[in-house]
Amino acid sequence: MNMQHLNTAPNLEAPDDFYEALIEAHQGLSTEESHAFNARLVLVLANHIGSLAVLREAFEAARSS
Repeated sequence: MNMQHLNTAPNLEAPDDFYEALIEAHQGLSTEESHAFNARLVLVLANHIGSLAVLREAFEAARSS
């Protein structure tokens, strides 16, 4: 059994570039469109992660931040 855990250590190669790309992805979107984009992005990334246990850890980390 492969036990996976949420990695909360800094792990982005270029965090500033990621942030810039995220902001750019929202350019020209209304607030409603931006929220819908975020929801779709969460689903795409959740599918990539693939582990409900890891996702639950992410939910908890996000709630306690």
